[in-house]
Amino acid sequence: MTPALLVLAGLAAGVIGTAGGITGLVSYPALLLAGLSPLAANMTSSVALLGSGLGSSSRAAPDIAAQRPALRRWTPLSVAGSFAGAVLLIVTPGTTFDRVVPFLVALAAAGLLLQPAIDRWLGQRNGAGPRTLGPGIVAVALYNGYFGPGSGIMLIALLLLTIEPVLHRANSMKNVVLLASDLLPAVLFALTGHVAWWDALSLGAGATLGGVIGPSVARRVPHEVLRVLIACCGFALAIELLVNP
Repeated sequence: MTPALLVLAGLAAGVIGTAGGITGLVSYPALLLAGLSPLAANMTSSVALLGSGLGSSSRAAPDIAAQRPALRRWTPLSVAGSFAGAVLLIVTPGTTFDRVVPFLVALAAAGLLLQPAIDRWLGQRNGAGPRTLGPGIVAVALYNGYFGPGSGIMLIALLLLTIEPVLHRANSMKNVVLLASDLLPAVLFALTGHVAWWDALSLGAGATLGGVIGPSVARRVPHEVLRVLIACCGFALAIELLVNP
């Protein structure tokens, strides 16, 4: 895959992410097509998508103004959990990741496909309260540091269920929390030597632009069609990885 195509893949990932989708279900397959191993593609995607998080977080200030105390309280826990997940990825054999990743991709695709049902279910809840937020953040953060795709939807659902009932504000909180949580894993992945830097730069450039323009573009894109298409591609990728690891 050429750098130009990786830029376009990053752009699509950034736009989809700001609309509440799963950026990794675009960036991860793109890096596999570029010839990277599953482990290298996962780490390279994590580094590259910092651009998407930076772009979307730069526009989050109006939405998170009322939740700054909550962000100061809970973001460090998410940072620690994501770093622990990244360490787990590093210390476990690469063959273990190769065996697990098809199921993680399928889980992320299922989360995207079921997103409307999850939203409806959350709308019928009165909220579980902040007491469940801490354990939930740790669980989501561990997953985020180990693999990543789908963690955004998980975190949005958790925030809607506990402390922030408004979707667009929960989405902005998610962007800020995940950006902070992804920094240490990205540094760790960079130090391992598994990151394909030219691919990461191309993908990251597109993701940064996509994160900035995403809120505007997402309002004009038929999100329902895009969501189902990406989820189906995710299931196809999971089957391919399972059959031909």
